[in-house]
Amino acid sequence: MAHVPASERRPQLIRAAIDLMTREGVSAGSTRAIAAELGVAQATVHYTFGTKKDLYRAVVEQLTADVMEQVHSSAPAEGPFEEQVRAMVDGLWESSVGAEGRCVLLEEFAALALRDPDLQEIMSGLQKRTEETATAIISGVAEAHGLELALPAHELAIQFLAGFDGLVTRYLVLRRAGEQADEQAARQLDLLVATMIGLCLGRPARTS
Repeated sequence: MAHVPASERRPQLIRAAIDLMTREGVSAGSTRAIAAELGVAQATVHYTFGTKKDLYRAVVEQLTADVMEQVHSSAPAEGPFEEQVRAMVDGLWESSVGAEGRCVLLEEFAALALRDPDLQEIMSGLQKRTEETATAIISGVAEAHGLELALPAHELAIQFLAGFDGLVTRYLVLRRAGEQADEQAARQLDLLVATMIGLCLGRPARTS
């Protein structure tokens, strides 16, 4: 391939790594395989990232950025508080379970992190940043509507993310087992959103 500046090569390699790992799993993401995916020398991958840990970190950060971008883009500029929350949750759900296996890849990283200290550090950092982002989103939407949250935004963020992650994992497991999980998932997501809004506003959750 023609010479490409490092500033351009890095995102190309990250995308190549994501595409490869999405198809074949994290364990398939060797520097040799990633280089072959993009059609560059293996040394290019080593030069760009230094260590596999640096590569994994870049992949996880890009996956997370992609999800957050979809969440922000799905939020309507105007509308009632409940509608804005629902729109963002729907965007998060779609980016999590419908983005060509990207969420499965993040789940795989999280599972591997239980026994890999390097990945543990990466995923722990991701968890903190995700909670901070969710906290900022909740606070921002509430402030835009002049609402005083019934609980601290950070507590609401943790509660929501824990429930959402559980629903995503359940859905992916059932779907991969060949079960029809869409209807159940939609109902449970409705309940999660209603609970979240109820916690934000300090009132009982309603699902209808």
